[in-house]
Amino acid sequence: MLGVPREADEKAIKDAFRALALKYHPDRNKEPDAEEKFKEIAAAYAVLSDPEKRRAYDARGFAGVAGFSEEDLFRHVNFEDLFGGLNFDFGGLGFGGGVFDRFFGRRHVGPPRGENIEVPVDIPLDRVVTGGEETVRYRRPMVCQACRGTGAKDGTKLHRCTECQGTGTKTQETRRAEGAGEVRVQSIRPCPACSGRGEVVDERCQGCNGRGTIEREESVTVTIPVGVEQDMVLRVPGHGMPSEARNGVAGDLFVVVRTAPDARFTRRGADLWRTEMITIPDAVLGAKRTVPTLDGHVDVTIRRGTQPGAILRLARQGLPEFGGGRRGDLYLQVAVQIPERLTKKERELYSELRRLEQPETREGVAH
Repeated sequence: MLGVPREADEKAIKDAFRALALKYHPDRNKEPDAEEKFKEIAAAYAVLSDPEKRRAYDARGFAGVAGFSEEDLFRHVNFEDLFGGLNFDFGGLGFGGGVFDRFFGRRHVGPPRGENIEVPVDIPLDRVVTGGEETVRYRRPMVCQACRGTGAKDGTKLHRCTECQGTGTKTQETRRAEGAGEVRVQSIRPCPACSGRGEVVDERCQGCNGRGTIEREESVTVTIPVGVEQDMVLRVPGHGMPSEARNGVAGDLFVVVRTAPDARFTRRGADLWRTEMITIPDAVLGAKRTVPTLDGHVDVTIRRGTQPGAILRLARQGLPEFGGGRRGDLYLQVAVQIPERLTKKERELYSELRRLEQPETREGVAH
């Protein structure tokens, strides 16, 4: 599945997996079977990167690893190590625990986490070429320094909520008919008396009005990789919403990178497109045009007889591909400008041209 030879070493296996995982991750690849291919690629890497599982596979093929559960199969795989250095994430999934959460049903273990925050950032095409740092500004709740997140006025105490007995939740049971009998349904919700904290305060902190958090503007610096793709997501751990639990950890910030509109070009992956407007005489007789590129300007030859809609390709004048060494192309789509107003002389010339194109005129010229 990874396309590596039988004797491939650890580096070759890792490089092949990274390339294929980037290609088939469902938040980048919208083909219907992308998710299934991604899971197969991950499973192949899990087998080939573990010496014991690899020996079993080499000896018996798929039968040698058929007895492993998904938990056993992926126990040793550290996706953060494989992809974390790039500091990006696709669609909020990431290549750490998030990929297990979605594809393999593994639940989060550890302190309660806050919600993630997603913010967009627009970058110019030049930044796609060079990469570099970008400052992102956004607002989020942060721990109130006056009460250190307790919500209580300094010097006062917290007490266990009597409504929920300190659990932070309220359970409501309802009954509903099903078939010939009825079933009981329990719904668990945050306690309204303590807002899910399990504790109440004698006097509220004046700085945050008892919420324990204050909304403030924060700025973070993210590193834009060369060739960053449209809507690629960069993950900044711990800069999301604070956890509702006092011992919880903040969620993550996901920065969605978008290409800012450019008057010169339209982006299509690593390729750039531009509409090049020419006159009727230039289309008929040919011409030289100077067109912009990301690296300056180049001269382009418009051949005589060029038709409206014709496409000219300028090789390697597009954007760099993410994770690769090549650059895309620049495509010029020719549009012919039809004059809306004519001078007297232009009208006479066009009338003469139309006369010359009449069948009887052509026939007379031929004779």
